[in-house]
Amino acid sequence: MRVAIVEDSRLARLELCEQLSQLSGITLVGQADTVDSADQMITETQPDLVLLDIDLPGGTGFDLLERLDNLPLIIFTTAYDQFAVRSFEVNALDYLLKPVTLPRLSSAFDKAKVRLKTHHIPEAPSDRLHADSQLFVKEGEDCWLIKLKQVQLFESVGNYTRVYFEQHKPMLNRAMSQIEARLPTEGFFRLNRSEIINLAYIEDIEVTLSGQWQVAMQNGRILVPSRRQMQAFKQRLSL
Repeated sequence: MRVAIVEDSRLARLELCEQLSQLSGITLVGQADTVDSADQMITETQPDLVLLDIDLPGGTGFDLLERLDNLPLIIFTTAYDQFAVRSFEVNALDYLLKPVTLPRLSSAFDKAKVRLKTHHIPEAPSDRLHADSQLFVKEGEDCWLIKLKQVQLFESVGNYTRVYFEQHKPMLNRAMSQIEARLPTEGFFRLNRSEIINLAYIEDIEVTLSGQWQVAMQNGRILVPSRRQMQAFKQRLSL
C-alpha cells in the first residue's frame, strides 16, 4: 500500500514514519507539512492512502481534500477531537487522536487493506472517473466524501456545478464542462445545456400531448431533454 503523510509537526512525522516501518506491506511515498506542498505531493505520487492532519499551515485537511482531483483513502490524525464528527461526515476511513499508538494505527490500516481490496479501482489512462471514484464536496462548513455512483444529477450554475446526491445539493467549485470530460462513457448523459443525469436514478419518463419528454428523477426533479439531445437520449435508452 502506497502511503503519504501530511503533518506540520516534524516530530509527529518522524513518529509516524517509525510506526509505518513496523507495518508490513506499506511503502511511504511522500511527506508534506502544508496544504500547498501536500497538494503537489499527492498529485505527483498518487498514494493509496494519506495520513492527514487537520490543522495545517495554509488551511485545513478539509481544504486540501477540496483541491484534489483523485482522492485517496483518508485517515485523519489530530490532537483535537472536535473534528471527529465532521471527519466521518466526509467518509474518512478512520480518525486517530494524537499521540497515535501503533496498535491503533495497525487497526486503521487493516481497514484500509479491506477497503482497497474490495473497492479500489485504478484510474483509467484517460483519467476518467469510474463509479467508485470519490468526490469531495465542500460548501461552507459542510463537507462530504461521496462516490460518483451516488450522484443523481449535475447542474450547471455559471462557473460552478451543483451536485445532487441523497437529500443534499451543494455547489462544486468546477465548471460542468470539466466534470463532463472526466465522467465515464456509460451511466451518465448530458440531457441539455445545464444538466447531466445519472441514468440509474431515472424514476419515470412521460411524454406530453405536445410530444415533449419529461424525465422524472428519484429526487423529485422533472427535467426536459433538449431537442439536440433528444435522439441521442432515445438511443441510450434503446427506445
